[in-house]
Amino acid sequence: MKSTINRRDFLKFLGFSTASFVLTPSLLKAATNPSIVVVGGGFAGATCAKYLKLWGGSSIDVTVIEENANYVSPILSNLVLNSQKVIGDITFGYQNHANTYQINMVHKKLVTIDKDNKSLILDDSSTLSYDYLVLAPGIDFSPVSGHDFTKVPHGWIAGTQTTLLKQQIDTMVDGDEFVMSIPKSPYRCPPGPYERACVVAHYLKNVKGYLNSKVTVLDANADIIVEKDTFGSAFTSYGVDYIPNATVTAVNSDTKTVTYDTLLNSGITKTAKVLNIIPNQKAASLIFDAGLNSGNWASVDAISYESTITSGIYIIGDSQGTSQPKAGHIGNAEAKVCADAILRKINNVALYANPKTNSACYSPISTTQASWLTVVYEYDSTTKDMKPVSGAGYPTAGSASSTNYKDMFSWSTNLFKDTFY
Repeated sequence: MKSTINRRDFLKFLGFSTASFVLTPSLLKAATNPSIVVVGGGFAGATCAKYLKLWGGSSIDVTVIEENANYVSPILSNLVLNSQKVIGDITFGYQNHANTYQINMVHKKLVTIDKDNKSLILDDSSTLSYDYLVLAPGIDFSPVSGHDFTKVPHGWIAGTQTTLLKQQIDTMVDGDEFVMSIPKSPYRCPPGPYERACVVAHYLKNVKGYLNSKVTVLDANADIIVEKDTFGSAFTSYGVDYIPNATVTAVNSDTKTVTYDTLLNSGITKTAKVLNIIPNQKAASLIFDAGLNSGNWASVDAISYESTITSGIYIIGDSQGTSQPKAGHIGNAEAKVCADAILRKINNVALYANPKTNSACYSPISTTQASWLTVVYEYDSTTKDMKPVSGAGYPTAGSASSTNYKDMFSWSTNLFKDTFY
């Protein structure tokens, strides 16, 4: 599903036809085009840059700063762990952004945001100026004592971490244990850790035939936070040992030992053949460095995703601090609201008063079945936040089935195309 905000409504509000929009004199009146810089090339950043140019055309200049030449999708990445996918299947480049949409792609790392001078300093000491800045830098992790990602992968930023976790799983033999942690909410992709536990448990038990192997889940939350019936049933079926209120306090990355506390006991230790610790999460470090955070996340007005701390800077995707979840599909939706808002601001047009976004996700439960979860959000002008549309019964979920497994690939393909093509 896509955001209910569409380009036709935007153009209708402005009084322009789709064909004439980029040629309209009011959009070309500036001697120098407004410069919009997007930092981050994931689902939120790549979508925002694409739609800014798709809707704004030659009237604006758009630059994307993305350190990597390719993006590896966290969506479907758990299917690499059970050999249903390989990394190349979920890797995307930015050729269409550069060639089709005439977006300036800069594959460097942003080091400093100079808010006073609207300037960005990159890792080669070069600088870029901007009129509007969109930050979509993803997540960062709260450190856990002793946790070495190169030995105990989190696998929560897809790519090399996914490959490392897959390699470690493939060393397991019957009787070995896989132990993973689930961070305290909020974190990227709420169903994702539960999905991973199901995928790995099914793979070990039903694909590899390891009837004596075990999957243990240490959940920092009091209970399964989404799709409780679906994941709970799968845990029972696969023999997953689920431990709620389990707070990871330390990791010995050499011995693959985790130390954790529960409500009743502290200092519990467990050693595993494969240890997958997913730390608690927060906004990316550049949000903190630029002083754009309120607590662990960036404070924004969800009508546009403009920072409530510094005007002219917008934060979308996983670092934003609204009540919406942090995930690829809704990051794509936020990006369109943000792009619409920036174009309206450039042209002195009132912001759309009631933006809506959609969070949707399919979760594989095995090699043949998947479930789904969706929520439609609407803007609350009182709180300047998003809330589920009232009276619609959200969140809505679909239980695990083979039909949903097939539909999962249609959904993900559409999202990949809308973001990267």
